[in-house]
Parts: sequence; structure tokens; C-alpha cells
Amino acid sequence: MPTVRRSRTLRSTPEEIWAIVGDAYHLPRWWPRVSRVENVEGDGFTQVLTTSKGVPVRADFRLVESAAPSVTRWEQQLVNTPFERILAASTVELRLEPAGEATTRVAITLAQRLCGLGLLGGFMVRSAARRQLDGALDGLEALVRPR
Repeated sequence: MPTVRRSRTLRSTPEEIWAIVGDAYHLPRWWPRVSRVENVEGDGFTQVLTTSKGVPVRADFRLVESAAPSVTRWEQQLVNTPFERILAASTVELRLEPAGEATTRVAITLAQRLCGLGLLGGFMVRSAARRQLDGALDGLEALVRPR
């Protein structure tokens, strides 16, 4: 199962970062390719992603865990979607840990189980996941950076 972990220490408290990452409606502000979030109800939400060609793609997620201000985890709902040809499972976990005075270590893990893409496919998926998580950390850092 390709799993990618990225982390960064940001100059902000866990509570300040949680105000962003704990609300699905904020995802377009910091998560790559998310243009908007819809249908935030109970433990579910839909991301509307924009492809490199500008085509919108909907992806449904279910919140699996949420413990303010330290951890949130969501999994993609894949059954009867175009994603199920490629992915058998996809889960994102974000952890916030105090790292000193007004700083927080943010760790994001993306775990994906692929449907028969072989070793080369796993390498390509991990590479894309690293870029995605680095982009998410860049976006989050830009939001919390002291002005």
C-alpha cells in the first residue's frame, strides 16, 4: 500500500491551525486542486477538484476521526466512482503536535491501496502523493504565516 508522510513545523498554535484543518469548507484554501467543498453533512463532504485541463471532478469523503485540536482523518468513498478503477482505498490523516512556543508540527499521511497498477504504478502514485502533501503544507503555511 503506497503510504506517504510529510511534515513541517509551522509558526502557529495547534488551535489556530485546527480552525482551518478542522473545517472541511476551508479545504479550497490550502488543499491542492480543491476548488470548492459541498454537502458537508454529519461525517461526510464532497470535494470538487479541478484537473490540469480545468475539468471539475467530484470526490466524496467520510470523516473517520476528529479530535480537536490534534487529529483528523478522512477516507475517500470509492464505490461506483471513476476512482474505484485505480484505488481500493484512500485515507488522509493530519496530526497536529505542539512543537514549542506558538509552533506546531503538522504531519500529513496519505495511505492508498491500489487496484493492480504494479510496482511502477505504486512509484508514480507515491510521487504524486508527495507533491500533493507538500502542496497542502505549503498552502497551510501560507495561511498561518505571521503577517
